[in-house]
Amino acid sequence: MQDSLKDKYPGASSWAFGDAPQMADALVALVISGAKTATCSAFSSYQPHEPMPQIGSYNIILDGSGAPACVTRTIALRLIRFNDVTPALAAKEGEGDLSLGYWQREHQAFFARGGTFSADMELIFEEFALIEVF
Repeated sequence: MQDSLKDKYPGASSWAFGDAPQMADALVALVISGAKTATCSAFSSYQPHEPMPQIGSYNIILDGSGAPACVTRTIALRLIRFNDVTPALAAKEGEGDLSLGYWQREHQAFFARGGTFSADMELIFEEFALIEVF
């Protein structure tokens, strides 16, 4: 299926949310429900040869088992420091009680597990539209 999706969405990136299958399943469910319209990643996690997200690019989002669950399209990007994320941006991630406090706790724990957390770390904050659900 992923090969046919790559034909339908040329240049699409293929990835799962989070760092565990259960997290991937929970977060993709939020995307499909319409609650999650944004995500973020550590700017420092991108390697020189790895493509950065771009406005207009497609993303094949995988579930916890690695199967395609949906396709999103990047509609906005911003470079922002962790400690500058606003309540409105945190709510766009659609997680927990949608509060900034919840977002900060969960994202600090996530980035700390990956060894990249600092309060002033740079994030790529990506807003997206849901294009197709499988």
